[in-house]
Amino acid sequence: MTEVKDTIVSEKQAVPEAVSAVTENQATERPSRSSNRGQRGNAGGRGRGDRRSNDRQSQDEFDQKILDIARVTRVMAGGKRMRFRACVAIGDRKGRVAIGLAKGLDVTIAVNKAVNQAKKNLVTVPMIDKTIPHEIKQKSDSAVIILKPAKQGRGIIAGSVVRIILELAGINNVTSKMLGSHNKINNAKCVIKALRNLKKPAANHRSVSKPAVAIKTETGAE
Repeated sequence: MTEVKDTIVSEKQAVPEAVSAVTENQATERPSRSSNRGQRGNAGGRGRGDRRSNDRQSQDEFDQKILDIARVTRVMAGGKRMRFRACVAIGDRKGRVAIGLAKGLDVTIAVNKAVNQAKKNLVTVPMIDKTIPHEIKQKSDSAVIILKPAKQGRGIIAGSVVRIILELAGINNVTSKMLGSHNKINNAKCVIKALRNLKKPAANHRSVSKPAVAIKTETGAE
């Protein structure tokens, strides 16, 4: 009987050692899981931070100016529905420009929508010495716009939305004339259409001089 008791006691003493070993292994495993979770969380935060930084860079890349803001209403079955309409022009002053038109319940919402829409429809303007390569006359709806290149130092001779769009495009010397409609949105669309239809300047070809042809004169002996 004494031997049996001794064996039981020895087994009871051995069990806590095994349990303590298991608990130690679990304690060592748990920090690794928590560290992995922390790494995943940091990775997700980094990704979001990169996205926000890219958005800020895109916003800093383009200058934006509001061309027109109007309050519009739509008659519905339950009454009138009021919204704000914003027309915004964006450009990097290096040859890229666009306009956007959008509506929203608030002015800021409408402006942000218009900016996002304009970024999807950017126009690259061909330029020579900060002016357009050739004269163009463009018609859009009831608006007619005439753009002419100007000499260096002449400046932008334009008004209203035409001047704003040309400045955002980076064109410093140009002469323009608005005919027909005086609606800002129609004129802005007409200017963008004219800039899109400008042709790129042809490459300067070197003129090859033709070889001189020697003319021989025959003198007859008398």
